[in-house]
Amino acid sequence: MKSRLLSALALSVAVFGFAASADAQSRTEPAGKLFFEGDIVRHALMGQQGPFCILNNRYTRGEAVAWRQRVLKTDGTPATAMDLKSVEVELGNGTKLALKYGGHGMPATDFFWSTFWTVPTDFPTGAVGYKVHATMNDGTVVTWQPFTRDSTMLMVVAGTPPVAPPKN
Repeated sequence: MKSRLLSALALSVAVFGFAASADAQSRTEPAGKLFFEGDIVRHALMGQQGPFCILNNRYTRGEAVAWRQRVLKTDGTPATAMDLKSVEVELGNGTKLALKYGGHGMPATDFFWSTFWTVPTDFPTGAVGYKVHATMNDGTVVTWQPFTRDSTMLMVVAGTPPVAPPKN
């Protein structure tokens, strides 16, 4: 009897723990209206050395961060410019950047929302952080935030971008 009671109590604590951690994993507000997939990559700038369009979270002043964001409707299909009024990135310092929906690649092989931002030469080093806001046609704003651990956040570090070698 005592072991059954302890087992039931342990199960209750485990279920509550899983429910609480699942709630903590919700990354959109309000939850369930839209779903987000996205990353940040190194954006090509004239005179800088690649590789470009590779995953990265550490940028020096003068480098450019590109956001690639897919917003999905509740049925799993992409939310295009016909479905949303706007999508924007809000940096941790309050700077807002509009994303545009379109094809990527030549010929286009994928369609998503994107923009880029060049880190200003006087921008402070450290974790920047960002959120993505999607405004639906009915005016509802759904906000998504990626991981918030300093080691995985958008980070500005000291240094200068590598310069491309001269063309011969």
